[in-house]
Amino acid sequence: MRKLIAFNHTTLDGYFVTPDGQFSWAQRGNDDPEYSAFVAENASGGGQLLFGRVTYALMASYWPTAIADQHNPAVAAGMNSMSKIVFSKTLDHASWNNTKLIKGDLISEVRKLKNEDGPGMAIIGSGTIIAQLAPEHLIDEYQMIIDPVALGKGRTMFEGIKDTLTLKLTKTRTFNNGKIFLSYEPTT
Repeated sequence: MRKLIAFNHTTLDGYFVTPDGQFSWAQRGNDDPEYSAFVAENASGGGQLLFGRVTYALMASYWPTAIADQHNPAVAAGMNSMSKIVFSKTLDHASWNNTKLIKGDLISEVRKLKNEDGPGMAIIGSGTIIAQLAPEHLIDEYQMIIDPVALGKGRTMFEGIKDTLTLKLTKTRTFNNGKIFLSYEPTT
């Protein structure tokens, strides 16, 4: 069975985006060489990326550009070459390289994907997808970068879940820029 990871940046007060969906605050501290190497390693690790429509549109508007290639060539190369799936009932096509559009039921489609042969999968951003998949026990690992910033308001990636999600800490890593990597696995 394929493993599904959810990966997001979060603030100290638990938000992954501002109320209007921005996350530019997560770019602070990216000049730390150790952290930059960690990001580049993750982006070149292969696998398949899963997005909702909003995150897909944001990523597809940035990573294939010359600016992305100039600022972070290793991450841009990884993001552009990886296999990607966007879940959307409203998009008509997905034009970013190596992207497949799935319009079917999210839960049943992800169950099918997990049962297929293939590389591991990662959800980036896409809080509404995480909030729908978490209660169905379809996410195997939650990876977070805790950024040393507080927003005071915003959206959490678990917004709308009805039952408590109990997790077990499996990995940590602290960077000189103040960011902390945490990895959790569900206990139930």
